[in-house]
Amino acid sequence: MKKFQKLKIFVEQNDTKGGKYFDIFIQLLILLSILSFTVESIPNLSQELRNVLDYLEIISVTIFTIEYLLRLFVADSRIRFIFSFYGMIDLLAILPFYVASGIDLRSIRIFRLFRLIRLFKLFRYSKAIKRYKNAFSLIKAELAIFLSATLFLLYVSSVGIYYFENSVQPEQFSSVFHCMWWAVATLTTIGYGDMYPITAGGKIFTSIIVIIGLGVVAVPTGLFASALTKCIQLEDKEK
Repeated sequence: MKKFQKLKIFVEQNDTKGGKYFDIFIQLLILLSILSFTVESIPNLSQELRNVLDYLEIISVTIFTIEYLLRLFVADSRIRFIFSFYGMIDLLAILPFYVASGIDLRSIRIFRLFRLIRLFKLFRYSKAIKRYKNAFSLIKAELAIFLSATLFLLYVSSVGIYYFENSVQPEQFSSVFHCMWWAVATLTTIGYGDMYPITAGGKIFTSIIVIIGLGVVAVPTGLFASALTKCIQLEDKEK
């Protein structure tokens, strides 16, 4: 029982010396694995280097598999761990390797993209990520209202520009659905320039939408900055 408790503390808690070293080792391995994945995309790599990258992938997947099994073993509820966010991330980080191994089908190569899931494993070890999560929790009601208002504004903008520009640019602004791309690019103040108004009414309407868009971008930024500051203050009080 004592050995089980020691193993549980080692795997799940990073406030001990062994747990801290374990977390750092896994983080470095994640970054090394992602770097290996990126290097693989370089064309005309030598066969020797590809072999090294393949061996590195085997080693990293083996360690990630052992880590997953250890976390599953020490979990208070194994079913809950399997279907938890981090449990799914840990599983998806190793599953593509076992699914694609030995299969020479082009379609199965899409599973290699899921190796990027390993980046999400870093979230487990970052106190800053936890702080961001707490900040989002503080303002989730306000963000829900803001998202609803944004979707409403997006639809109104699409309908408005459709009535202004459809008659003179039927190919570009052919329907309200097509206009939604223009509305997204305009409200976010990106303005790609692939769809733009040429009528006087359309230009005036666009100017108004751009001004509103500046406020739309600023609102969630202000909310989140305020919530993040509050989380930092709460952490300081606890310390």
